[in-house]
Order: sequence, then structure tokens, then C-alpha cells
Amino acid sequence: MSSFELSPDDSYNRALIGQVRPQNWQNPTPRGYYHLVVVGGGSAGLISAMGASGLGAKVALIEKNLLGGDCLNTGCVPSKALIRSAKAIYDALDTEEFGLPLRDKTTISFEAVMERVRRLRSVISHHDSAEKLRAQGIDVYFGNPEFSSPKTINVNDATLSFKKAVIATGSRAAVPPIPGLKDVPMLTNETVFNLESRPAHLIVIGGGPIGCELAQAFRRLGSEVSIVNDVAHLLPADEPEAGELIAQRFKHEKIKLFMKARINAVTRKDAGIELVLTHDGASKVLQGSHVLVAAGRAPNIDGLKLEEAHVKATAPLGIQVNDRMQTSNPKIYAAGDCCLAPKFTHTADATARIVIQNSLFWGRKKFKTLTIPWCTYTDPEVAHTGATTGTLKPNSYDVLKIPLTSTDRANLDSDHEGFAKIITRKKSDQILGATIVARHAGDMINPLTLAIQKKIGLSQFASIIFPYPTQGELIKKVADQYQRQKLTPLVKAFLKFWFFIR
Repeated sequence: MSSFELSPDDSYNRALIGQVRPQNWQNPTPRGYYHLVVVGGGSAGLISAMGASGLGAKVALIEKNLLGGDCLNTGCVPSKALIRSAKAIYDALDTEEFGLPLRDKTTISFEAVMERVRRLRSVISHHDSAEKLRAQGIDVYFGNPEFSSPKTINVNDATLSFKKAVIATGSRAAVPPIPGLKDVPMLTNETVFNLESRPAHLIVIGGGPIGCELAQAFRRLGSEVSIVNDVAHLLPADEPEAGELIAQRFKHEKIKLFMKARINAVTRKDAGIELVLTHDGASKVLQGSHVLVAAGRAPNIDGLKLEEAHVKATAPLGIQVNDRMQTSNPKIYAAGDCCLAPKFTHTADATARIVIQNSLFWGRKKFKTLTIPWCTYTDPEVAHTGATTGTLKPNSYDVLKIPLTSTDRANLDSDHEGFAKIITRKKSDQILGATIVARHAGDMINPLTLAIQKKIGLSQFASIIFPYPTQGELIKKVADQYQRQKLTPLVKAFLKFWFFIR
């Protein structure tokens, strides 16, 4: 097998490759029909393969690049490691609020931060290793997969026959059609974690989750940062006030925001990269040392020869699936980013579990029954579950919202920015959706996802005992607010009469 290299070529990246793309790996010889062939070794593919194999199925997995996919190699794992370092640095420099003014400001070693990212990624990689999969009885093939018929797929010189297959090839950074952008050395999430020196001025194209997370992290690590966004709000899929709060936080941290801006041209200059913008009705020139493209995701479906398998797909949306994750070929399923709009690791995991049940047994599990939360790991975090007000019909819902500072723990932690917003069905306690903005919002949102999934009404949270003092009490305080609203003037009049006669 040809060598596979990562930059920089250090002990951590070599250890990573040793786990998820071993250099001396020999592809096995196909063993007749496989019960399930999995195309793609990211989150959805790994769950599909390990789950099916654990149930006794004969399974093959094909990976073109690195096992672990985007999440391990270029997404969740390295980004959260970077964000944690950035948060530690920010906290270390912001100690006066806690009565601990530093005499000497901390010196940031960007090189050490990135080394930590690579080290932790290599440590975690054993969970997704080729040897682990082989030990579980899975035939692992590295190479370029190409369907050759509705029930066969080729990888290198081998042809694999299957009874069922699942396509789980993930997604990649989408590059918008901006004149000159492809001609400059742009960064994406696939290359930004290869950096060894700190960008002097990072220009981020896109104000979604990836753009916001990395913009704040690099700013805290000492880079000048600008965000260029083509819409009015950061995090446009979330509630508007969440995006506005993050925008205010970014301005406080001196991140420059160019909202509702159009990029007319990108060119390479001796000093770096230059963007010509139209912003606030005027033409502006923005110069930076690096450009990070974080303007959405595109499904990885090129080169699969889907037409040979009778699988329908479109380039912008990906593979077409029904509610049971089945493609136009009833023997082939898809899971994760290559076929879904919500492109999250946990969604890939959930849809892979649907595929296992529906493809190997007589399952009728449906995607529409899932309640999918998400979290953007800025500081504060923005977590959401269920519906947003923008997706619901007007006058069909009620909103309850309270500030994070209504909890004592938030005040003790000096976490002054944030809120909980819970959407209920009109004149009901049925929870339709919720947004929490707080430093640990991703952990706090989980009980609300459970409530939506299991149809637990908001009023029931009022009877749950939450540990004091925690920021999680915020949910109970919203429930208490809902209970107080039930004390209408008529109810209050009755209670007044009741206690009068007592």
C-alpha cells in the first residue's frame, strides 16, 4: 500500500496514521457475499460496521483516506482540543474579576497548543483503529470505492459482493464560487489543524458553527481575526438572539465582523491575501495573512459511480434517502453527512443505528422520529434542540425565556452572558424546542432533548430536584415561570376566596 502522510510529520501524526491508515496494511481477500458492506470509515460507517459485526453479520468496510473520518481527523476532536486551549488562555488572562490580578501576562506558545491537538488526536485514534476493527471480525479495505453493479463494489483490484450496503462517506468543506478563491492558499477544517505557526490575521469566510468556533479560538490564541458573512446574523440556524449575543461577545474580544457582505474577489498579495468586499453599500479591501473557508459542507459522493448501483444523488444535497435511510436501490442505505442536512457526528451515529436495524432485520425505524440537538462550542456555547421559532407557524407557540444570571451559580462563576429559551405549544406545556446559551450549554440541553423525545411536559421539570447551586437550575426556573403563568386572575381570585373562608 502506498504511504499516507500528514503534515507536520511528527511522532503524533505518525502514531495517528499507524492506527487509522497503517502503512503496511494488506487488504483481505473478499469472502463471498457480505451481509453488509460499509462505504466510508467515519462516524456513521464505524457505527454501522461495528454494530452489524457485533450482531453476527459478515461485514466489510472500505475507507478511502483515514478511519475516523472528519470527526477524529479534521473536525470535532482537533477543534475541541484547540478550543479548550484557547479557553484556558482566555481565562488565565481574565483573572481580575476573581481577585487574582496577574502581574505578568501569560505568553502563548501556539506551537505547543497545536502539538497538544495532535497528541490528543493520536491518543483518541485507537478507538477507530484498523486493528480494532479487524479484531472484531470486520474486513477492512483501504482504497477508492466504485460501485460496479447494484450489488457489487470494487476497491482497488477486488470486487466485493453484498446483500446490503450503506454509504457513509461524509462531507467536506464547500468552497463558494468566489472569483480567485481557489487560486489562493486557503484553509479549510481539513488543513487548518496542520498549522505550526500562528496566523497574523485570519480572515474567516462564513459565520456558521465552524467559522465562529475557530474565529474565537484563533483570536484568543493571539491572531487578529475578521469574519466575513453573507447574512445578517451569526449562527443563522439558531434563534436570532443567540447569534446576536455571540456577535456582541466577538466584538468585545475584538473580532471584526463584516455582516451582509459580498466578496467580489480574492487575490494573493506579497503581504498575504486580499479580499475585495461590498459592505454597507461601499467597496472595501480586507487584507489578511490567511483565509479560512467555513461556508457550509458538501457531500462526498464524487467518484463512487453511484449510477452503476442505481443510487440517485444530487451534488448540492447528496444521496437521496427515504425516511428509513434507504436509497433508490432498496439494497443500499446511506447515513450521516452524505445524505442529511443536519451534519453532526451524533446525527451520523443515530442514522447508522437506524440503518443497522432496517437493513439487516425487519426494522421500520424512521429518521423523522429523531430529535436532533446541536451545540456550537463558542464561549458561551449555543445549544439547541427541537424546533426554532423560525420553523414554526406564527401564533402556534408560546415562548418562555429567562437570563442565565437568574441562577446563583452563574453569578458566582461570573458567567453573565446567556439565557434559556423554551418554546411550547400554544396554551400547553408540550416542549417544541429549546435554546440555551451558557458556558456549558451543550451539557445542559440534554434533558430538554429527552423531554421532547419522550413528550415530557415543561411543568414536570418544576417537580424535579436540581442540585444547588448549578447552572442547570436554569431549566427548572423556566418551568417555575410556566407554573406561575397558570395563576390567572380568576385562579388568584379563587385562591383569595379559599383562604378567606379558611
